[in-house]
Amino acid sequence: MKSRLRHFAGLVLVAATAAGCGATSDQASRIALAALATPPQHLKPKPPTPATTCTASLRPPATMPTPGKMPARSFMAQIHRRGYLRAGVNAGALDFGYYNPSTGKIEGFEIDLVNEIAKAIFGTAKGHVQPVALTVGQREPFVRQGKVDIVVDTVTMTCARSKEVDFSTVYYDAKQRVLVPANSPAKSIGDLAGKRVCATAGSTPVYVMQHLPHPPDVVGAPQAIDCLVYLQQGKIDGISTDSSILLGFNQQDPNTKLVGPPFADVPYGMEISKTHRDFVRFVNGVLAELERNGTWQQLQAEWLGQFHQLQAPPKPKYDG
Repeated sequence: MKSRLRHFAGLVLVAATAAGCGATSDQASRIALAALATPPQHLKPKPPTPATTCTASLRPPATMPTPGKMPARSFMAQIHRRGYLRAGVNAGALDFGYYNPSTGKIEGFEIDLVNEIAKAIFGTAKGHVQPVALTVGQREPFVRQGKVDIVVDTVTMTCARSKEVDFSTVYYDAKQRVLVPANSPAKSIGDLAGKRVCATAGSTPVYVMQHLPHPPDVVGAPQAIDCLVYLQQGKIDGISTDSSILLGFNQQDPNTKLVGPPFADVPYGMEISKTHRDFVRFVNGVLAELERNGTWQQLQAEWLGQFHQLQAPPKPKYDG
């Protein structure tokens, strides 16, 4: 188990996240700081398009290139010539991608997956990764505009997003659940019908909650971590998002609890520009090799073994 700080208070983590973003994305830093003064946004109840998932991706190459020797004219060769991989990541999801003030670095399961992709390109990840801390609203635009090469940021693989960007195969299967104060009488999402439940504005959990038979009063936040701040301030009655994120919040604030069974699948995929299909295949080849040689399982145990339920590597689904 990697050594890292536990039980951060929500407000402290937001500030630390902002400090971490300053080294990687000034815009993300400003948004994180502004969020402290932003009140919860009650979202209009009109139901958006259901958040259906699309999890198929492109088949890996028959033979993976040797690290340090990328195929000429490939996008991997461009990255190699540049000297570093630009990766959009989360800086506020404990154990997945979060700013650790004790090391001054963004760390986690997803960050180590990024390192493995860089290692497959350069032969080593050291000095060859530029993490860029993103908000939810920045992820697809940054990929399409070429500001990052890849996003590895607890992104749910929805059919709507797959029209904007390409996805890798699934690299982690999360579930949507609910987090409430420890003294809350709620036992499931159904008990929060009409109550204030927070998720990141524009995120898949918002769509899922608005399509429940008895939906809550959905409250939007700039980032998921801001929902924890709102909960601590008594502005909301619960948070509903990915189980991976909620388990991190529960570590940070022991005065919370997860209730009820999961009520939606949340498959994570890595976002890549549709103009770089060779890179999609390459990343899928890296993920397949990480599963074969046991590295995926090792990283999961190191980062998620103590507080998250361990799972088998997701089975890839290829459509071309």
